[in-house]
Amino acid sequence: MTDEHRAANGPDGTPLVLEHHVLKSLLGAWALAACAPAEAEAVEEHLGDCGPCADEALRLREAVGLLHRPESLDLDPGLRTRVLDSCLERRPPRIPIPEWAAAYDAETARLDALLQDFGDSEWHAPVRLRWYEADEASSRRTTVAGVIAHLLTVDGLVAVALGLDDPLGDVTPARPTPADRTEAYWRAAHFPPTRSVRAPWREQSHALVRTVSFTGSATGRMTVPYGDFELPLHDAMLDRAFECWVHGEDIAEAVDYPYDPPSGRHLHRMVDLAARMLPTVLEHRRLHGLASPVERRLVAAGEPGRSLRLEIEGSGGGEWLIPLDSPAAKGSAEHEVAHVALDGAEFCRLAAGHVAPREAAVGQVGDRAAIKDVLFAAASMSRM
Repeated sequence: MTDEHRAANGPDGTPLVLEHHVLKSLLGAWALAACAPAEAEAVEEHLGDCGPCADEALRLREAVGLLHRPESLDLDPGLRTRVLDSCLERRPPRIPIPEWAAAYDAETARLDALLQDFGDSEWHAPVRLRWYEADEASSRRTTVAGVIAHLLTVDGLVAVALGLDDPLGDVTPARPTPADRTEAYWRAAHFPPTRSVRAPWREQSHALVRTVSFTGSATGRMTVPYGDFELPLHDAMLDRAFECWVHGEDIAEAVDYPYDPPSGRHLHRMVDLAARMLPTVLEHRRLHGLASPVERRLVAAGEPGRSLRLEIEGSGGGEWLIPLDSPAAKGSAEHEVAHVALDGAEFCRLAAGHVAPREAAVGQVGDRAAIKDVLFAAASMSRM
């Protein structure tokens, strides 16, 4: 052992104390699990304090994974997120990922891990995209590759808003909606999408995370147009994380592979987004005769009005008071007329159009019309 590697690692068990350049030189051996135990411990302790080395260690570990063919898909898809979280808890990197983009980063990483071992047969496995339209279940048949193409084109709405390249290129959709963009991409392809779509989807997702990380809170309030509506960037990133998880489940089901819901922290944010959107969706449905009319006078902005208590159980749980009569009204426990209880993942699947509104609620108490309106409004937020 050289003088640089020698430290107080004597009989008393004191950990190695190594200089930064020595620790950096050990990263390759650490990624290959070739370090001595004391050296590995010193490297891992250092990764919690040095953002650049933590990033380099993660890249080396991923490279090692590519050198060794995995035996199965049973590699933990949450490894990347856990390594990053562990490092960030000790010392944030110089340019951290905004909290509102963390769910997107985690869900794209999970889906990418699922895709890594797919052969041609899996990429062409049939998948049925499902959503609700005009209060009726709708669906569209595609393949695993077609689903990734769908995610690529809809994530492209965020990319364009951030000044990045549009994955559609010169292709012009009939309308700038997620469905029309996807159909335009599918039609423009000379052949059905194949495994080659993974690379541009992956590169775009990394570019989105890098861009919002560099710009930070300065862009969080900008809006992303979806054609028929728009969302603030921080909500759009959460929406894209939600879609990535939902379609990840679609893909996993198509290839008969288990796929867990998001972490409780991220699931809670997804539920919160849907809960915040419900009052506006209810108003839109009421204007089109799809929800019960307001029987009393409209509530002034900011004033309490009739409310439904949405209780989400399990991972990502919490409670939300949904104003029923006006999006500008304030949810009020004193004016609560109904109570609905659902599991967090079940509620998100309802909002994704994967669960029928009449079958979703675990518990229902109170005004039946209000309950029906909220459940159908949740399902109507779904789209291809």
